[in-house]
Amino acid sequence: MSAQSSHVLWYNQPAEFFEESLVLGNGKMGATVFGGANSDKIYLNDATLWSGEPVNANMNPEAYKNIPAIREALKNENYKLADELNKKIEGKNSESFAPLGTLEINNSEKGKAVNYYRELDISKALSKVSYEMNGIKFTREYFVSAPDQIMVIKLTSSAKGGLNFDINLKSLLKSNVEVRNNILVMKGFAPMHENAGYTILPKYEKINERGTRFTTLIQIKKTDGKITSSRETLTLKDATEAIIYVSVATSFNGFDKNPANEGLDDVSIALQNLNKSYLKSFDQLKEAHVADYQKFYNRVTLDLGKTTAPDLPTNERLLRYADGKEDKNLEILYFNFGRYLLISSSRTLGVPANLQGIWNPHLNPPWSSNYTMNINLEENYWLAENTNLSEMHLPLLSFIKNLSVTGKVTAKTFYGVNEGWAAAHNSDIWAMTNPVGQFGKEDPSWACWPLSGAWLSTHIWEHYIFTQDKDYLKKEGYPIMKGAAQFFLGWMITDKNGNLITSPSTSPENKYIAPDGFIGATMYGGTADLAMIRECFDKTIKASKVLNTDADFRSKLETALAKFHPYQIGKKGNLQEWYFDWNDEDPKHRHQSQLFGLFPGDHITPEKTPDLAEASKKTLEIKGDETTGWSKGWRINLWARLWDGNRAYKMFRELLRYVDPDGKKTEKPRRGGGTYPNLFDAHPPFQIDGNFGGAAAVAEMLVQSDENEIRLLPALPDAWETGSVKGICARGGFEIEMNWENKTLKKVTIFSKRGGKTTLINGDKKQNITLKKGEKLEVNW
Repeated sequence: MSAQSSHVLWYNQPAEFFEESLVLGNGKMGATVFGGANSDKIYLNDATLWSGEPVNANMNPEAYKNIPAIREALKNENYKLADELNKKIEGKNSESFAPLGTLEINNSEKGKAVNYYRELDISKALSKVSYEMNGIKFTREYFVSAPDQIMVIKLTSSAKGGLNFDINLKSLLKSNVEVRNNILVMKGFAPMHENAGYTILPKYEKINERGTRFTTLIQIKKTDGKITSSRETLTLKDATEAIIYVSVATSFNGFDKNPANEGLDDVSIALQNLNKSYLKSFDQLKEAHVADYQKFYNRVTLDLGKTTAPDLPTNERLLRYADGKEDKNLEILYFNFGRYLLISSSRTLGVPANLQGIWNPHLNPPWSSNYTMNINLEENYWLAENTNLSEMHLPLLSFIKNLSVTGKVTAKTFYGVNEGWAAAHNSDIWAMTNPVGQFGKEDPSWACWPLSGAWLSTHIWEHYIFTQDKDYLKKEGYPIMKGAAQFFLGWMITDKNGNLITSPSTSPENKYIAPDGFIGATMYGGTADLAMIRECFDKTIKASKVLNTDADFRSKLETALAKFHPYQIGKKGNLQEWYFDWNDEDPKHRHQSQLFGLFPGDHITPEKTPDLAEASKKTLEIKGDETTGWSKGWRINLWARLWDGNRAYKMFRELLRYVDPDGKKTEKPRRGGGTYPNLFDAHPPFQIDGNFGGAAAVAEMLVQSDENEIRLLPALPDAWETGSVKGICARGGFEIEMNWENKTLKKVTIFSKRGGKTTLINGDKKQNITLKKGEKLEVNW
């Protein structure tokens, strides 16, 4: 297999570390494959296996009573007191995404493996391993099927009777394992306790009648040989070919249902999926899996012209690229890998991809592997609509609906706002919306931030404007957007200049230095707050116009928008982050939330607001390019929106900088933000958001759009002087196919899903287009 492939990751040795493994998923079940020869290890996950149970949103009913005192302290410019008082409106921390278990296939045949080869073909969502041992060739093929809700592993030996292996299951959670009727069965419970400090999950001593149950079933289908078993092990001897079926289910039955006494029958579901799949041949299962996957994956194709990169395994290819060498197909592979990960991790309604997608091996995962909603959860979905994966957006959109339910209580009890809903920094599968911080123990800079509703509501509008699905907007989307906007109408106050601001306010995870030297987080009128609420109000107004509804409410939003505290440009020419022109504790801070209006928002552009765009550029220059993986993903999108393709490309290359696996001892360790050998994003540690942000940025460099216009090649870097793309989506319900040579657009084909008009823009050329539903138009430039 050529290392120049734009859709295959391959290696000439098994994975030793998690960050070298290859991941598979069907949007619910995740599998992390190490591909060892003597012993193969596969981590198993289920998107719905979390600690805890439905949240009590009314956990701190008196919290809102502290708001007036915080506002008073801020009015008196007593920021230290405001910071301390802000802790009084904190609640519990989120629950944790749990590791389901580890499957081990241990070969009785021991020896040295030669001609070892391991791959993941992301055009088919298939992984393969092959090697020779003692003159026999062994192969394994793995996939996780969405149509059949099963993991399938096919093992073959070139010599008759060459397969001899044991299968074991174990879990870090409380569980028991036994063999029944030649089926390996593992049953257990997720823990009940919250991960209080995002560091150590408290031990729990016994399985009780609370928490989410899980079941894993494993069965072998053989062509020859003999299956035997002990109490906890399945064994196959003297076989030539075998298929292993892995079925997983949990009792999770929705964010508001107790998984213990209102849960699904996980045993029955797992058994049903196993029995149905066992009746089908490997080829039948594989064919259905590939067809299902490719109907999403094949929608988009990208070509960046000729490459001279040599044939190398992916880890070596990444190292070569990090030295500044050309490898256009590695860039395409990274883009395609982002799409692959979204299809593989986001197909369960109400359960979006978390910080690690659906691939978590840890009992105590970093940051609970939760939903971090001050950037990370949203960044996971930046590529959903523009890379033609709208269906993968639905798990997030349905999760936002869940948040709007618990968030109604949070709005009242934590913030004293009786209309609408609010959500804060962190959430979990139970749609927790309260501000976190362990009831006053944590720093307000990250714990106290009620803006998630504003940010998330823009995803609803994005889904509508890309799909033109008015039915969705009317029935589901608009009421949630309206609820988010209602909360902020009730939350904002007037400053001494008569402008609307938020108070208290923080800017995600950053801190200011006040004139007296105090370093704090709690302020009023933070730029990020106002940028997000601007977008929330603007999109809610647009949605009400589309639906021709709520004219009075729309008028309230329009009146409020006109009174917002305006953007301020600081003495350094930067877009101010704080109400006053104060310095940051960390001028190069990874968050750039004050630039929200540039991206993912759209009210700052080089054309419409040149001064604010220039100030945004200055802010990025001050921050510099060196940052964590997800932050780099965001900055690439920001540079793309500033139409600076070469700066965006420079940072895209840095995002693909090789990072050593966690725990690997080397003389000169390569650490920091970048990309692990298996192409996972290094925050560090692994977080999936950078993969999604980086892939979204590639699309953003090629096509940008709003409700009225589509910009073609707005941030094309010099390195991509010739290429083509097919299937990229634009707002207004359009799909684009185009090719370019020497950085000059040659031909564009535009397809309309629902009918409508737009203006195509390339450089200083413009062309107005009107299309009927299903119509395609070819334009030569």
